[in-house]
Amino acid sequence: ARSTLLRTVKSILNRSPPSLVQEIILVDDFSTDPEDCQLLTKIPKIKCLRNTRREGLIRSRVKGADAATAEVLTFLDSHCEVNKDWLQPLLQRVHEDYTRVVSPIIDVISLDNFAYLAASADLRGGFDWSLHFKWEQMPIQQKMARTDPTQSIRTPVIAGGIFVMNKSWFNHLGKYDTQMDIWGGENFELSFRVWMCGGSLEIVPCSRVGHVFRKRHPYDFPEGNALTYIKNTKRTVEVWMDDYKQYYYEARPSALGKAYGNIAERVDLRRRLRCNSFQWYLQNVYPELRIPEKEVSERAVVRQGEKCLEAQDLHRVVSIIASLRPCKGLQSNLLFSQEWVLSGPLIKHQDKCLALTNFSLGSQVILDLCNPQDGRQKWKIKGSSIMQLVTGACLDSQVETEKDRVGTTSCQPDLASQQWELLQVT
Repeated sequence: ARSTLLRTVKSILNRSPPSLVQEIILVDDFSTDPEDCQLLTKIPKIKCLRNTRREGLIRSRVKGADAATAEVLTFLDSHCEVNKDWLQPLLQRVHEDYTRVVSPIIDVISLDNFAYLAASADLRGGFDWSLHFKWEQMPIQQKMARTDPTQSIRTPVIAGGIFVMNKSWFNHLGKYDTQMDIWGGENFELSFRVWMCGGSLEIVPCSRVGHVFRKRHPYDFPEGNALTYIKNTKRTVEVWMDDYKQYYYEARPSALGKAYGNIAERVDLRRRLRCNSFQWYLQNVYPELRIPEKEVSERAVVRQGEKCLEAQDLHRVVSIIASLRPCKGLQSNLLFSQEWVLSGPLIKHQDKCLALTNFSLGSQVILDLCNPQDGRQKWKIKGSSIMQLVTGACLDSQVETEKDRVGTTSCQPDLASQQWELLQVT
């Protein structure tokens, strides 16, 4: 909205020393009303650039940076309000070391009433293996090493909406990846590139900028929000994460097989800049990011007396019945329906997992499509018992009224119907 953009611009002019603001460049990303941008050029120092088609945030920022004449670039979203004395601390850090990329503390401006809510000064940017950005507490060692609350905070990644960077350094490092679309993921690509290619990222506590966080995107993604984010993050992991990209695909399996365009130019950029490896990044910048442990999977038959746990009605898509049937032996070619894979808390048969129908005591046990997040599918082998992790009940062969069906009931270690033997498949 024009009023929010005006609020952003006026706060910059009112709360920044005039000598430190050479120009304010607005990039109109082919909006429906060009006057939103053009009318603001009546204000001194405001320049307006208009795209001839919708380009998205990433390419629009590059266009604005290319047109900038100042030595240092300050990137801002259009829906911000800078706080008092926000600019000087940021510029000071970049002046001391041009390879630093610095961000203010980003406060929250309420979407509903524009109330200003201060954010914690003890947070830094982090992420998980699916490349989901999150704010996290500084590690205790980093906190203890800070002797002054105004000291800058080293951060593995920045949120990306608001930061200050030397223009020559921005250009030297390859600007943004302009083959990324619209918005999303570019903050990871920039953050990895800065750290791995000789720079650093900081959050400066003495600088605060308020940001209006919207409930939905004000523009359309040509291929949908999810696919655009996958494309952008895939370009990031394929160029910068080396063999660690496997953990991204494990955390975000929907990204497998999705197109991400030609990355040859960005790969060549990394080579020319002689950047460090992603392993270096993990060791020196973000050692707190835990590398997922490889689960040890074991193939086994689950036996009770002369009978074995079997998956029935395999032609069904969901809700396959788990029951007891006469054992077929321990050679894998004989026992297809009785072979199980024990993988962490899951007891798997192909792509189905042993699951409760509900969390009630006496629940029937079936097989559903595997979902590691589903509490109904989590089990623990405890001696000769198989315990359901959420309910604490145990797998029992005599709960169901129907013969040979299995369910769960209160654990009783001496109960024969709860005694199970796991035999390794050869």
